[in-house]
Amino acid sequence: MANWIINNGLTAFILVVWMAINIFLFLWFYFFYDLGDEYIYTRHLLGSALAWARAPAAVLNFNCMLILLPVCRNLLSLIRGSFMCCGRTMRKQLDKNISFHKLVAYMIALMTAVHMIAHLINVEWYNNSRRGSYDELSTALSNLEDDNGDDDDDNATTYLNPIRTTDIQTPTYFVFTSIAGLTGVIITLALILIITSSMEVIRRSYFEVFWYTHHLFVVFFIGLVIHGTGYIVRKQWNMELHNVTFCRGRSSDWGRIPQCPVPQFKGGPAQTWWWVIGPMVLYIFERVLRFIRYTQAVTYRKIVLHPSKVLELQLIKNGFKMEVGQYVFLNCPQISQLEWHPFTMTSAPEEDFFAVHIRSAGDWTDKLIDIMQTLPEGAQGPKMGVDGPFGTASEDVFDYEVSMLVGAGIGVTPFASILKSIWYKTQDIYFYWICRETHAFEWFADLLQGLEKEMEERGMADFLTYKLYLTGWDQAQANHARIHSDKDTDVVTGLKQKTNYGRPAWDKEFEQVRKENPTSVVGTFLCGPAVLAKILGKKCAKYSDVDPRKTRFYFNKENF
Repeated sequence: MANWIINNGLTAFILVVWMAINIFLFLWFYFFYDLGDEYIYTRHLLGSALAWARAPAAVLNFNCMLILLPVCRNLLSLIRGSFMCCGRTMRKQLDKNISFHKLVAYMIALMTAVHMIAHLINVEWYNNSRRGSYDELSTALSNLEDDNGDDDDDNATTYLNPIRTTDIQTPTYFVFTSIAGLTGVIITLALILIITSSMEVIRRSYFEVFWYTHHLFVVFFIGLVIHGTGYIVRKQWNMELHNVTFCRGRSSDWGRIPQCPVPQFKGGPAQTWWWVIGPMVLYIFERVLRFIRYTQAVTYRKIVLHPSKVLELQLIKNGFKMEVGQYVFLNCPQISQLEWHPFTMTSAPEEDFFAVHIRSAGDWTDKLIDIMQTLPEGAQGPKMGVDGPFGTASEDVFDYEVSMLVGAGIGVTPFASILKSIWYKTQDIYFYWICRETHAFEWFADLLQGLEKEMEERGMADFLTYKLYLTGWDQAQANHARIHSDKDTDVVTGLKQKTNYGRPAWDKEFEQVRKENPTSVVGTFLCGPAVLAKILGKKCAKYSDVDPRKTRFYFNKENF
């Protein structure tokens, strides 16, 4: 448990605080509407569905305030830079922004469902009360006229039941003809499309669908702000003149005796915009900054097509400065004006350009590679917009005494920049690269060969420990490797370090790192699938020592 707290304690604390605020808001507003004297008559019409509608609305406001903040990447980079003086555990929380964004989205979806169901029940009861289907008090409350009374507030109208006609109609008609109902339908449909298109299977296979439907958040927030102006939930405001306890059984005497003037009701005020205006302004600034960066000129230094359909772009942009492990968002207007895709930079900060490696992984990347293949030799590529750089977990790699770098497939790209900068640092690096197919090693092998050569020249053979793993092979490949096992270089990569067949034995690897670094703080960095992240997270907890003077492992994962 102590080891788990080392890696996850602050994250768990933040989640507990977030959940506690959600629970507090739900309970506070539930009892406010369930017990408040100004809602006695409203509860008579709606029952407990009133509180079940309003409590989720409060939780929705809170989470809609949060939902945009984790995707304000420039804001996060600014905060991350401000936290450089703080502990790395605090900075690690910023690397989990997308996970928190998803968690908040799930809460919004849940509260939307509860809020919607409760209000559908409310509309049904409003409609039945208006048609006189319930008791005398419900009918009297529903028949109150729309009159401003003696109050100067335009919203302080007499009526309680928002269904103003006695004509026979279905609740569905009211839903589609009222401000609250129509905007509720619109924002619910937008939310359904946003969430369903965010499923991993759609996001990976049809990224464009995910990208475009996600921009329905604009419709969602506009509808959300307008939604509360419908004022379908109303409270009594003349309680000092109209004593509910005395008058509720005397509806026929309302307005006829001094003790029971006609009860007056009002809606609002709309509160959602109080919660979301700040994040909306921040996000607008975020988009303006992205547009400014988009307009800045980017030139191509070099375009390289590597094996396995991997495209390397070496780019130059005035004033651009980067750190190891950072990433940028790229936009190619020739392909799409709106789509931006994240790519980790594979160049070193010491170089006078920045580079990205792009693997064929969808329509956008395929189109970009096709465009580059048709360019005449030495020609400039299409216009490219660049937003960034932005910090990630790998940015902290040199803050640890020892680092374990684990890349899966194209997930090796964050570590290319680190390995190129390794000569300017003084720490030990353990590098693991796991690939499913042999050709995946091809484009990165040149960098590793250069590192091998330079380590020999500098007499630093133990400076970098790296291991390559091939998880998919056929019998012919295995036989070929066995026949040439006595060669000085590997038959797959051409490196002196031989390729391992199968998956790493992580217990053995962590035990070795702990043995070789008995008093070090080890940062474990992964760019790869969630399944592997779960395994490495557990190993970091298992092999960390509670004694701060001994080996401790801290797990970090790249998130885009």
